[in-house]
Amino acid sequence: MKKLGVAIIGTGNIAPAHIKGYLYAQDLCEIRVLCDIYPEKARKLKEKFELAQASVVEDYHRLLDRDDIDLVSLCLPPSLHCQAAVDFLSAGKHVIVEKPMAPSLDECDRMIAAQQKSGKVLSVISQNRFRTAPMRVKQLLDDGVLGRVLFARVNSMWWRGSNYYDLWWRGTYEKEGGGCTLNHAVHQIDILQWLIGVPDSVVSVMSNVNHTNSEVEDVSLSILSYPGSVAEVNASLVDHDEKQEFFFAAEKASIGIPWYVKSVKQLPNGFYEPNPNDETDLEALYQTLPSLAVEGHEAQLENVLKAVLDGKQPLVTGSEGRKAVELICAMYKSSTEGVRVHLPLEKDDPFYTTEGMLARMVRYHKKGKSVENLQDTEISLGTMGK
Repeated sequence: MKKLGVAIIGTGNIAPAHIKGYLYAQDLCEIRVLCDIYPEKARKLKEKFELAQASVVEDYHRLLDRDDIDLVSLCLPPSLHCQAAVDFLSAGKHVIVEKPMAPSLDECDRMIAAQQKSGKVLSVISQNRFRTAPMRVKQLLDDGVLGRVLFARVNSMWWRGSNYYDLWWRGTYEKEGGGCTLNHAVHQIDILQWLIGVPDSVVSVMSNVNHTNSEVEDVSLSILSYPGSVAEVNASLVDHDEKQEFFFAAEKASIGIPWYVKSVKQLPNGFYEPNPNDETDLEALYQTLPSLAVEGHEAQLENVLKAVLDGKQPLVTGSEGRKAVELICAMYKSSTEGVRVHLPLEKDDPFYTTEGMLARMVRYHKKGKSVENLQDTEISLGTMGK
């Protein structure tokens, strides 16, 4: 079987996760290029992961006509995702783009249009879908064994110090697209809509409480309204505990990710007593559901590689990646304008385009410090895999 030739575009903090994923699936692919405007960063990764066969280039445009490159991973700042994806798809390459898909719906739609025209695969990284607990919880919800979901709560808690925003592309809407809502909570927002769907409307409040070298928000609170239910999404970069978790209160039980289950039954006076039988049954059912042999980036990249080779669509397509961006854009509109925002967002909405959002977003502080690169260290990818 012919191996797929892979190029990784951008060799910053997230690139090692892609490299490890492709090395895990090295029977399906080979990393042939590392590309970065700072080639010394690419060379360091080439040496660290012993990628003797990989060349280092500075300009991704040099790769568009290379017949030995079949698939690219875009590990770039969010503001660069759209143009690079369109360029590679138009050149006949398959594309995996890191989260968020893009800063605006207009850019997402341009990427999807390029994918449809090319017939190639476009996938958006959502590595936390590819974990056993979310996969099992989705099956429980889809099968209806819990009854109707009445209330959901999502915590996307992270901690980032002030130096985090010194990096040249972080901390401005023009380059990063947004703050903790777009770049951190996107993981949990994607999973929430995957599990229970896109809401009818959203109300959000945001602020920047602890990062003065950044325009963008570091705290975000949202209430999502569904027919017959409500959900809450909380995100921040100031929580020392760094927990990412889900809670679902359904008719028959309350469950969570990381997994737990709790069930009670009603007493004649309206109060409750424990319902251990239902808890035991649900726990047993959960444990019988399939588990993943590998999780995270490794699992998602393998899913995309097999989709390319088999001529199928991956689990997370461009259209799936767009859903989280639409909800996040609605959150930004609600916070900025102080209104309830109804979904979907239409194309004539100012918050549909990057330009419209840039003209309206609240700039909490002025970015005054900028460095080309920060010290290379292993980054936190969250606690959902723990």
